[in-house]
Amino acid sequence: MRFAKDQLVNLPNLISMIRILMAPVLFYFALTQQPLWFMGILAFTVFTDVVDGFVARMLNQITVLGSHLDSWGDFIIYTTSAICAWILWPEIVLREQYYCIAIVLSFTLPVFIAFIKFRTVAGYHTWSVKLAVAATMIGYILLFNDLLDWPFKIATLLCLYAAAEEIAITLLIRHEQTDIKTVWKALKLRVKA
Repeated sequence: MRFAKDQLVNLPNLISMIRILMAPVLFYFALTQQPLWFMGILAFTVFTDVVDGFVARMLNQITVLGSHLDSWGDFIIYTTSAICAWILWPEIVLREQYYCIAIVLSFTLPVFIAFIKFRTVAGYHTWSVKLAVAATMIGYILLFNDLLDWPFKIATLLCLYAAAEEIAITLLIRHEQTDIKTVWKALKLRVKA
C-alpha cells in the first residue's frame, strides 16, 4: 500500500506515532516497578488516542494511513498495558483472571480476524470500542489501585460487545474499509455493494 507524502507527515499521524513509541516507556516503568509513572504514561497514551482523531478532523487530515496508525497504536498500547498489569500487579491479575483474559481476547480477536481477511489491521473506530476503551481505562485505574473491581467487570462486558461488533463488521464487508462506526453501517454498505 502506497501513501502520498501528505498522508505520511501530518500532526495526527505524529500523535499516533508518539502513542506507539510510549509502549517501551510503559514497559520500562512496569519492569522497574514504578506504578505511578506507569499510570501517568498510560493516561497520556489514552489522551493521545482521543486527541489524534480530533486533530485529524479539525485539520481535515483524515487519511487511511492515519486510521491504520491509530488502530496499530491502540493494539500496541492495549497489549502493552495488559502485559504490564501482569508485571506490576500479578496477584490482582490472577484474582481477576477471567475478566483480564476476556478483555485481552476482546481486543486481539477482532484484529486477527481482520488481518486474516484483509491482510491489514482494521480501522473501524466504532462507537462501541470508544465506549469500551473509556470504561476499561477507568476500570483499569480503579482495579489496579485496589479501589473498586466492579467497573472493570462492567468494562469487560462492554469490551466483549465491542469485539463482537468489530468481528461482525469484518465478516459483513467485502473489502477493507475504515471508519465504520457501527455494525448497522456495515449492513448498509453490504446492501449497497
